[in-house]
Amino acid sequence: MQSIERVPLPEVRDLIVIGEALPFRVLDEPGRLLLNAGQMVGSERQFEMLVERGAWVERPAVEEARRARAAASAPAVEHAIRKATLFDLWEAAVWELDDLTRRLAKGGVAAQEIEAYAERLIALVDRDVDVALFGCIRQDDHRFALYALTHGVHSAVLSLLTARQLGWSVDQAACLVKSALTMNVAMSELQAQLAEQRDPPSKRQLDQIRAHPHASAEMLRQAGVTNADWLSTVEDHHERPDAGGYPRGVNQVSELATLLRAADVFMAKISPRAMRAAMAPQLAARQLFQQDGGAPLATALIRAVGVYPPGSLVLLASGEVGVVTHRAVAGRAAQVATLSDRKGHPVAATQHRDTAQAEFAVSGPLKDSTAFAGVLPERIYGLIPA
Repeated sequence: MQSIERVPLPEVRDLIVIGEALPFRVLDEPGRLLLNAGQMVGSERQFEMLVERGAWVERPAVEEARRARAAASAPAVEHAIRKATLFDLWEAAVWELDDLTRRLAKGGVAAQEIEAYAERLIALVDRDVDVALFGCIRQDDHRFALYALTHGVHSAVLSLLTARQLGWSVDQAACLVKSALTMNVAMSELQAQLAEQRDPPSKRQLDQIRAHPHASAEMLRQAGVTNADWLSTVEDHHERPDAGGYPRGVNQVSELATLLRAADVFMAKISPRAMRAAMAPQLAARQLFQQDGGAPLATALIRAVGVYPPGSLVLLASGEVGVVTHRAVAGRAAQVATLSDRKGHPVAATQHRDTAQAEFAVSGPLKDSTAFAGVLPERIYGLIPA
């Protein structure tokens, strides 16, 4: 089969309106998905970062977009700029981390920039914790090229909420967020490769994996990071109290590093890969609890996300399939948005259910989710303004 001709992104700049839906999908140089049709480029800097990645689009889609534009512009059509939503801010956070990570690798980032970004991310979580968790759990787009970035953001969210569950100080929670965002900066591209490759890691890749905690900490030192807790948490986030971790195999591990390892492992298990589907969060939580012997940190993480965290697909007593929108907290039962009728058949209309009502109680996690892939947050939360 003949491969589709690539059109470099700069050649279609006239078809891209900042803040508007893209008429085509955007791929990186190896052909991995960066943006789907319908997503948007949020800023000129994001466009520049896409170009840096060697981004391109498929010629048939470009030709179709040009035909559509020619048919629509009789003189010129005025475009109404879509108002940014909270979900756009989360997407922008991923690309801002991409910018920071790339400049960090080149020695062009100061510690203060990372700290400022971490503060903005914490503020974004506080806008709506359930939406933040939904983004962590409901990973439907399979953009493996961005895996290192989304994993860092999601691990930071989970670490923050767990630290708060434990009653840790603001400074400790912030340190965890910064550590989660930077723990893998020395292997960002390798993480993208591993997320999409179907073969086991090669010896060269394994060597890089084992070396990345120290290498990431060294990159942070070069950026001017002097916070000992931040550096040691990054260096030790794969160490274990039984000395079975790496790279040093020590048994004296701080609580910060231990919590970050738990968040890192949990998020890795519930994130899809090319070679396997995502693990259900309930199973990942059970495994974490068993492997850590019911340790307080693991228990706190599970309580922070909830038994059925936002983004979980569940089966209701009514026979409906739904997605959790809000956790069960402070005496309120989990809230669910339906995706099917009472026979389990997918439908476009969405109803909101209170699982405290016996008719809509959660029967359990949905075992086969293939018919309910691609749940858009806008469908269940509405357009939350930025």
